[in-house]
Amino acid sequence: MPAGMSNADVKLVLQAAYATSLLHVESRVASAMGLGFYTIGPGGEELIACVGAILNPDDGMALHYRHTAAQVARQLKAGRPLADILLDRARGHVVSAKDPVSGGHHCAIGGGPHDFLVTSTLASQAPQAVGRAIGQGLASQLKLPCLLKPGSVSFVSVGDGSVNHAQYLASLNLAEYAQHRRFKCPLVFGVSDNGIAISLKGYNWLQEEFVHKLRMEKFEADGRDMFDVWAKTASAVQYSRRNKRPSFMLYKNLPRRFGHAATDRQGAYLTPAEIKAAAAENPIGMASAQAVTAGAVEFAELAEMFQNTWAETKKAFDVAVNEPKVTERSAVQKVTEQPLWKDPAAQGRSNILAPPNAKNAEFKPKDKHVMRKHMTKVLDEILTDNPDVVYIGEDVEHGGYYLVTDQLAKKHQYRVADFPPEESCLMGLGIGYSQVGLVPIVEIPYAKYLDCGVDQYFEAAIMNWLSAGKQPCGMVVRLQGFDRGVFGGNFHTHNMLHLPPGIDVVCYSNGPEYAKGMRHAVEQARAGRIVMSVDCTNLLNNKNISNEAKDGAWEMPYSERGERLTFDDVTIYGNPKAKVAIVTYGNGVLTCLQAVNELAKAMPGVDIKVIDNPYVSGISWGLIQAFEGVEAVVFADICKFGQHPFGAHIGSLKFRNLLPNKWQVVAAQPTYNPLGTYLTFLNVEDVVETVKMVLE
Repeated sequence: MPAGMSNADVKLVLQAAYATSLLHVESRVASAMGLGFYTIGPGGEELIACVGAILNPDDGMALHYRHTAAQVARQLKAGRPLADILLDRARGHVVSAKDPVSGGHHCAIGGGPHDFLVTSTLASQAPQAVGRAIGQGLASQLKLPCLLKPGSVSFVSVGDGSVNHAQYLASLNLAEYAQHRRFKCPLVFGVSDNGIAISLKGYNWLQEEFVHKLRMEKFEADGRDMFDVWAKTASAVQYSRRNKRPSFMLYKNLPRRFGHAATDRQGAYLTPAEIKAAAAENPIGMASAQAVTAGAVEFAELAEMFQNTWAETKKAFDVAVNEPKVTERSAVQKVTEQPLWKDPAAQGRSNILAPPNAKNAEFKPKDKHVMRKHMTKVLDEILTDNPDVVYIGEDVEHGGYYLVTDQLAKKHQYRVADFPPEESCLMGLGIGYSQVGLVPIVEIPYAKYLDCGVDQYFEAAIMNWLSAGKQPCGMVVRLQGFDRGVFGGNFHTHNMLHLPPGIDVVCYSNGPEYAKGMRHAVEQARAGRIVMSVDCTNLLNNKNISNEAKDGAWEMPYSERGERLTFDDVTIYGNPKAKVAIVTYGNGVLTCLQAVNELAKAMPGVDIKVIDNPYVSGISWGLIQAFEGVEAVVFADICKFGQHPFGAHIGSLKFRNLLPNKWQVVAAQPTYNPLGTYLTFLNVEDVVETVKMVLE
């Protein structure tokens, strides 16, 4: 048999190809009847079924939405009944709540523990696949459990249009960088070239120019030739498996049959002759003829296979369209993130905490430290106590701009590592590491730089929802370079935050609580949640509340090992029963304490408490408790007004009837801060004037 295929291989590939094509046909029928909602189709690319037949059961696979055939073939190879496969795929097309892949949230390709879901964002699967491939090698080196076993290979596919996407180019670059550094990266990049990206023709760009720029092993197959597709795919997979290096597999000469999707208006950009020619070119028909000619199967058997598959596909859709949809908001909300890990030590204690510097006088100066020292110490502690935790960034091995990771790389070999400065891939590495079983802490050097990797950040946020809770990617994102500072201007002192559903965001004001919060964050990440901890640059080396008095009040003793600060905890500075409160977080705590000192002079006798509320992506139980008896409150937000997290807090508290009648909000200016000045940041005068306003 050509290409080393057995008769069984040929039949499996054709069965998967028939099933894929017929699923698309019936999805179009369901859509026309108003019963189906996803019609992006595989027309012309069905022979990529070879991929699913060639890969081992424990190899990783993440597929472009036109490559359903590979998933069908993989499940057939595993012995799953065709009727079950068809029913589950039909459920995806009609978004049945019984869809085992996404639970009725989207039509995603997957189903097994080694099948990684892909969103509809172009090429977003690529950075994560590189992360899984490198993470697999790292886990093996560290002798840690890993979803992808030694000897496994990963396969990630895109269409020809997606190769132009910045995330894809960055992923290729990172894989080639790994190859250059001799990191293990057993990954096959699969690309199907049908010569058109939605409506933009390819102009032979991919084959004549793009592939020649690659610095990894390349394989090419005629996508219409089943035996060529099988042989070249097998060679690419074998190369990456054997050499632990990336490879590029191009499926060329593919027709795009029946348009991009049911909503596609091909007549607007293709001539009638072009549309007719694409429909007439049928790789499945060609493969069927190849199989018969090679003696693998009789034509009558294939005809029967096709008819039986069509009947089963129709039956599957008949069942799926009558199944329930997701109709309750609570059902969607339930899988936005993994359940919160409950700290046993926090059960039963108050969520209102005393200031961590309350007992400063009991400690010698040598035992009190600025926030940065606490941060370094707790990261060292976490890496020491948790062998599955790894720390990655762009500037972490030598300690970084702020020395937070100073000496950690020397002590924790391989686990504190730098990668090229490209934030899409850095976040993608974190997702991939998490998916294979590591617990990553991903350092973004400056808050503004997260914008460069924001799609992968949102990919991480959405993955638990997309998989109905079955594929979380727990991690900690450590965001540096936030808020008040004169170095670097807006681009190194950014004060805007992305707060999507599915990510817990915290911002601590002092060293002991940062350490407690980071311990808690790592436990949440291990439980599958995503936590972003935001660092205020101005606080890292700050020693005082009052710089004039040089009071040393912001140098504090390290917290007890194992102590944690939960998302429900707040800290109150001042009289807990005060009827006037200022709610803030991060650098705002220092600013507000300084403002309270000024207000004590201007408004003697007015008792004001400052509530440090570090959990900024939701309402903490401690904040609700701290509002008891409060008659007036000012929310002092260090983010830009209009984008400030406390805007959502105020709405939520008002909805719950927990907001006092007297309230006001003050935030940073809704603009961008000039270099060399603190001009637009929240300042003491802002807080003082707002408190006076609310008390008038």
